[in-house]
Amino acid sequence: MTIPSPSPSPHADRQAWMSVLARASAEEIDARLAPLPALPPHVTLRGPETGLTMVRGRTGGGGAAFNLGEITVTRCTVKAGGLVGHAYVAGRHPARALLAARLDAALQDPAWHDRIAAEVIAPLADAQAQARAATAAKAAATRVDFFTLQTMRT
Repeated sequence: MTIPSPSPSPHADRQAWMSVLARASAEEIDARLAPLPALPPHVTLRGPETGLTMVRGRTGGGGAAFNLGEITVTRCTVKAGGLVGHAYVAGRHPARALLAARLDAALQDPAWHDRIAAEVIAPLADAQAQARAATAAKAAATRVDFFTLQTMRT
């Protein structure tokens, strides 16, 4: 997965990299950051703090919304180089939320964007896509085609 440089739709770009960071563990992110220079210094504006948020679902993916339940999330907001980075991660992971917020701020900076996108975000996104494909393949192996079963009985 290639994360484009800042474009006319920065909201979509930011949504893509935050999705990757929210799913990655702190260890995975740290491993990708290790060969890079230190991130710019930051000031913590909020958090990291842990709380609950309501998760909503939709029947059949497009039906009426309903409250599925609550999950624990950790949020953090930092300011680095005049840019504000935000992060929300599932679970009780203050270090991961802080790291994701710092990367969000750095990715908004054109001086850092391309390198972090290429050396951190893209490899994490590829690994996540491979994990999803492996899970889908494993689930597909257990699929039962009931139409086939019906024709076999007659």
